[in-house]
This record gives sequence, structure tokens and C-alpha cells, in this order.
Amino acid sequence: MKRILAIVLAGLLGGMGTGVAHAQDDLAKIKSTGVMRIGTEGTYAPFSFHGASGLTGFDVDIGRAIAQRLGVKAEFVEGKWDGLIAGLDVGRYDAVINQVGITDARKAKYDFSRPYIASQAVLIVRDSNTSIKSFDDLKGKRSANTLTSNFGKLAQKYGAQVVPVQGFNESIDLLLSGRVDATINDNLSFLDFKKQKPNAPVKIVASDKTAEFSESGVLVRKGNPELVAAIDKALADIKADGTYKKISVQYFGTDVSTQ
Repeated sequence: MKRILAIVLAGLLGGMGTGVAHAQDDLAKIKSTGVMRIGTEGTYAPFSFHGASGLTGFDVDIGRAIAQRLGVKAEFVEGKWDGLIAGLDVGRYDAVINQVGITDARKAKYDFSRPYIASQAVLIVRDSNTSIKSFDDLKGKRSANTLTSNFGKLAQKYGAQVVPVQGFNESIDLLLSGRVDATINDNLSFLDFKKQKPNAPVKIVASDKTAEFSESGVLVRKGNPELVAAIDKALADIKADGTYKKISVQYFGTDVSTQ
């Protein structure tokens, strides 16, 4: 009996030790390899997209700045939104930086940094559309959205038929071509789009300022307090030294800092 109790106790202690080790593993691994692998879409302007010089965008530059403050190099791994967070589960990368909204459901399974940007969900329709004036008018209408995004869930909440897409640009293309009635998307993405194409016949008819849909953070695996603390410090540092503001002005023309 004593031997059995000893084995059980050893197993429990071993499990506890493994949990503590896991909490330190991701930051230690990043430091030891000298690389922070970051999951991102690469199709979501102005946050993560391909420009003339390759992968760029607000989130990409923030990711590079965070990695630099950690003393490592940022390595981006691109993937479609619907599988992006799942890639964290299987170890494809160490963090996801792709406008991931901070929600209670996600916090139950993952850890987040402090919010590094805030925006709001907006309802976008064609200029000629007079039947959709609010989110309630979406019932029975077609909305272009990524299925698992906050925006897609919001569209479903209001009774819309979600037409699945891979990103903002595809949503707008379907809207402009008349294949959908609307899209719920990020206000900053819309403002960037209108800056690039001011004559595009689309407009915002409603907005949702609910915190669940407005604040985004760096997403990491659960049980990584050291990594979260390091990322939070990096974010504080780039805001304090003006790096964040410089990146923000480059993409939005203003400082969109949430702190």
C-alpha cells in the first residue's frame, strides 16, 4: 500500500512539475531558438497583407517590434483565419497576432496579452442599399464573413445567412458584385479601404461598440504567464518609446493606442 501511495504521489508531483515547466517552456523556447513564430493571415489589410516588399501591415510590424524587444527574430506563418487559432494548438507557432478579439470564450482556452488596439464592428452595405439600416435588418440577408470570426458570429446572431470568405477583401468583392447584401467587418479596415478607393460605392450604416468585438490582443497558449508578461512589457516599451505611434500613423494616420 505504501508503495502504491508513493507511486501515486510521485505521479501527482510529476504532473505538477510538468505544469510549471510548461508555463515557462514557450518563452524559454523562443529565447533559446532566437525566433518567435507568429501566426497571421497575410490577406487582411491593413493589418496583415502582402505589399510590394512582401508581408507587411500594422499587426506584422507590431509583431516584429515585440520580437525585437524580446531579443529574437519574428518569423511569420500564414494561414486562413478559420484555422489560424487552431494552429496554435498544434504548435505551428508561438503566438497569433491577427486582430484576435479578446473574448471570454477564448480566454477560457488561451492566454492574451493586454489589448494593443481597439476598433469596432461596422455593418457595410452598397451605397444603393436602402433596406439595411441596422443590424436587426440583417435577418434573412446574406453577409460575407469568415465563419469563426467575431464578425461572422455577430452576423449569425442577427439572423444573417453567412457566406464564407477568407478575409476583408473577398467580403468587399462579393458585396460590390451584388452576391451578398452586407458584410460586418472592422472599422479600421474599412477606413483603410476607403482611403485607397474613395469612390467605391459602399457605406457604413451601423456600428457595434461592444468591448467583446473591439479589443484585440496577442494570443498564446494557456499557461504561459512569463510569455504574456514579456509581451506586455514589450508592448508597453514600444508605446513609451514612440514605436507604436510611428507604426500606427503609417497605417491609420493617427495613434490608435488603447493605453
